[in-house]
Amino acid sequence: MAERYAHDSSASASIEPLSIALGWFSLALGAAELIAPSRMARLIGAPDDESTRNTLRAFGAREIGAGIAILAQPDRARWLWSRVGGDALDLAWLGRRMADANSENDRLGMAAAAVAGVTALDVYAAQRLNRAGAQPAAKRRGVKVEQVVTINRSADDLYQYWRDFKNLPRFMRHLNAVEVIDQRRSRWTAAAPAGMSVRWDAEILQDREGEWIAWRSLPGSQVENSGSVRFTPAPGARGTEVRVQMEYLPPAGQMGRVLAMLFGEEPEQQIREDLRRFKQLMETGEIPLSDGPSMWRAAQPAKRAGQIREMAGVSE
Repeated sequence: MAERYAHDSSASASIEPLSIALGWFSLALGAAELIAPSRMARLIGAPDDESTRNTLRAFGAREIGAGIAILAQPDRARWLWSRVGGDALDLAWLGRRMADANSENDRLGMAAAAVAGVTALDVYAAQRLNRAGAQPAAKRRGVKVEQVVTINRSADDLYQYWRDFKNLPRFMRHLNAVEVIDQRRSRWTAAAPAGMSVRWDAEILQDREGEWIAWRSLPGSQVENSGSVRFTPAPGARGTEVRVQMEYLPPAGQMGRVLAMLFGEEPEQQIREDLRRFKQLMETGEIPLSDGPSMWRAAQPAKRAGQIREMAGVSE
């Protein structure tokens, strides 16, 4: 069993870059077909008429949809199989165009050969992902994050504030909202790169008052994640050490992590800045507001410091 899992894990890891490359190829091809159908028609040797242009636009929209789906879930074979189906349609259409007296069959033949080559890659990647996809989600590659901060407040104070999950969006800027469903379950909505958002339900696994909270996302969540926060008295009576540990599967695999870094939303950076704001809020009752979305810019004190102190439960 261990050998089989190792083989499956290795297969998934090795094929994901090809899946991602095919996703980007779909986006590029789809954009060309959608934006410049006349140029594409001339390139492949098809008649540049209204019927051809409309068909190429439809193919372009399909390719863009497939590319987005593959990049969002590069470890899922079904999106690559959808490309295989699209490839079959492309080949059938190219074959029909060859019967048209206005077509350039040499160019159409080269286009058909290129599509056949890409189809072979799609089938290969989809089959490999089918074999690797049997492994449990918890054993797929994830992103692990650990950050620590010392806060000059008691462990009980920090625990109580954190345990009321509705408080978390006040210092976790990537969180839009947390809805408490019951004592153990909650619903989270977070910002994602490019102005998108993701949502998941979570359940509490461990809850030791004043010490430790551990959680995990529920099956079917858009973002599979688990984590914990520990509150430990710091040496020398310097307050409390807050340690956050998280592991999650990015919505777009490793490509999702790269995109997040480009948008300034890399997970280590997020958690580090979240804890920095948590420390400011709990020690001073206010969070200095930055001039922009990044903590690199000079910050200015919040204008409504009194209200923030009240929200945080911090006295003057």
